[in-house]
Amino acid sequence: MKVTPINDYKDIHQDKETVLVLGYFDALHRGHKVLFDKARQIADEKQLEVAVFTFNESPQLTFQRYTDDLLLHITAPQRRCDLFKAYGTDQLYLTDFNSDFARTSSDDFITRYINRLKAQEIVVGFDYKFGHHRTDTDYLDRNFSGTVHVIEEQQSGGEKISSTRVRQLIREGNVKEANNLLGHEFSTRGIVVHGDARGRTIGFPTANLAPIDRTILPADGVYVADVVIDGKRYRSMTSLGKNVTFGGTELRLEANIFDFEGDIYGKTIEVFWLDYIRDMIKFNNIDELCDQLKADKKIAEKL
Repeated sequence: MKVTPINDYKDIHQDKETVLVLGYFDALHRGHKVLFDKARQIADEKQLEVAVFTFNESPQLTFQRYTDDLLLHITAPQRRCDLFKAYGTDQLYLTDFNSDFARTSSDDFITRYINRLKAQEIVVGFDYKFGHHRTDTDYLDRNFSGTVHVIEEQQSGGEKISSTRVRQLIREGNVKEANNLLGHEFSTRGIVVHGDARGRTIGFPTANLAPIDRTILPADGVYVADVVIDGKRYRSMTSLGKNVTFGGTELRLEANIFDFEGDIYGKTIEVFWLDYIRDMIKFNNIDELCDQLKADKKIAEKL
């Protein structure tokens, strides 16, 4: 897959004809994957390339009053690229959704972007909007010379699969259901840093992580998670919270990694969140804490 960052339409130099996928794919969830499956099918049948035109950040940054959440991704940019490739993308075009781009008319978008991307066919979701006036897919179908494939709403449990729904589930700590909607495992990357080293003294050493991507974090609690270190995957129980038993006031992300020994300070590792175990609890003493950690570990080992 070739990744091409562009500032505007003049930077587009697409050689081969394409089936073009349009949208903002923060989560790259199961609903999105249906678009890519359709595009790949068409491309294979008609000897086209699958091209994706999308944005580095949420378009909402251009329209809404700023909040920190607007800068937080569900899926980190590098992992998004990996998934685009895995889903069959040949050409990935990334641009910023800024004020200049937001002023592009629907007709200009077709002329400047879609045509320059040599699109013969287009695949979009049912709720796709484009251009300054947020034109819908009917207008695209009438004014684009090729074929437009509109993918209907995808549901799970009787509800729409959406990035908003995935984000809410993660915020609630329901990472198992979030993973079900994503079709892949929600993850967090972090650099291993020095903490209080308290875990070693009670028999549960932890890797303390400083998150390095602008991705959302799940609700405070203890989770079953897998941790990838140097390409190898280990089971863990991972906690996120303020370590209230010891009077902690700072948010800590700590992974007790099973069947692993080694000095990994400074390494970047990735945590794949699998399931929720329990809330963060303030224990009366160390013995109570250790008993609970033993029980947590049994749960994590059985998943």
